[in-house]
Amino acid sequence: MSILEDIAAQQHEFVGWRHDLHANPGLGFEESFAAELVERKLREFGFDEVHAGIGGTGVVGVLHGQRPSNRTIGLRADMDALPIAEETGRPYASKVPGVMHACGHDGHTATLLATAWQLSRDRDFAGKVVFIFQPAEEGLGGALAMIEDGLLERFPCDRIYAYHNYPGVERDHIFTRSGRIMAGCSFFTIRIQGRGGHAALPHTTVDAAQVASNTVVTAQSIVARNLDPNEAGIVSFTDVYAGTNSHNVIPDKATMKGCLRYFDKTVGDLMKQRLEEVAKGIAGTYGAEAAIEFDDNFVPLINDADATAVALAAAVETVGADRVHDDVAPFTGSEDFAYMTERVPGNYVMVGAGPGAMPHNPAFDFNDEILPTAASYFCRLVRIELA
Repeated sequence: MSILEDIAAQQHEFVGWRHDLHANPGLGFEESFAAELVERKLREFGFDEVHAGIGGTGVVGVLHGQRPSNRTIGLRADMDALPIAEETGRPYASKVPGVMHACGHDGHTATLLATAWQLSRDRDFAGKVVFIFQPAEEGLGGALAMIEDGLLERFPCDRIYAYHNYPGVERDHIFTRSGRIMAGCSFFTIRIQGRGGHAALPHTTVDAAQVASNTVVTAQSIVARNLDPNEAGIVSFTDVYAGTNSHNVIPDKATMKGCLRYFDKTVGDLMKQRLEEVAKGIAGTYGAEAAIEFDDNFVPLINDADATAVALAAAVETVGADRVHDDVAPFTGSEDFAYMTERVPGNYVMVGAGPGAMPHNPAFDFNDEILPTAASYFCRLVRIELA
């Protein structure tokens, strides 16, 4: 049988793992069920090395091929869930109140386990494969935590690969591109300090709500009037609050939260600089003060050209050339796998999941039908890289 047929023949078992993961989700750095399942399975598969507790709840397995080589390839999956109450009605729905796998990381973990199962059976490759099961991808810096815990020094890789399920596009189509594929992201918090007072005496106040409102509007000029038109950037305000739940009190404080997204780190630096200048300048105009904090939790994800060529070759072998797309437009979403590809050449692909709810939605569920395709793709990557 082909790799795809071989994996598909065991689909029921892999889907069972996926459903167990889905029913027992953990938020970032709390993925104890997933980490324990992964560690147990890798040991059952006879892995040469299994290491737990890397970067918190991360797990790494190392598999040696039949033939000696100095080359090592890394494959990565994320394990964390989201703080969302599930509304799928599935029999394997989350058992943890207010937490669910709303992005498909349960499917990614099951895919990489299926890959580990398949490759461990014959080890028909030369060199080593490092299987990286990462915690806390959803904005908590799990990739960086693993790196800071020595991931890439302890398990050096020549190239590294990952994938994400892609709802809303044709199932089993594979999408990627060389170069920029996902945006960097900086969260921001702006705090305005004014002077509150009676709504009937506005001249005695410094209205924090007015300062906040003008900041939100003016900040939209950052992209329109500061970025090169050939660059992309987004300024999004997602939480704006001022007031005391009263109809006749002008607030003395306001807080604004949001994020900046960009595909070039220098563009991100410029956007942060301008947002700070806008916030402080407008506050000063009205006699208020502004303070701003940034949390740079994602860097832009850049696909290496050579790794992308390998990924495309593996994708064509897996699903056929008519289902492989090498020119997908860059996504403005973010992915902390980018911290790994900053240090090791790598590639990230999207595997079409067909119709269904989009990620980060309480009705989302990973499409089990794409699991054999994604696992077969990973196996073919290894066979090509470590021929």
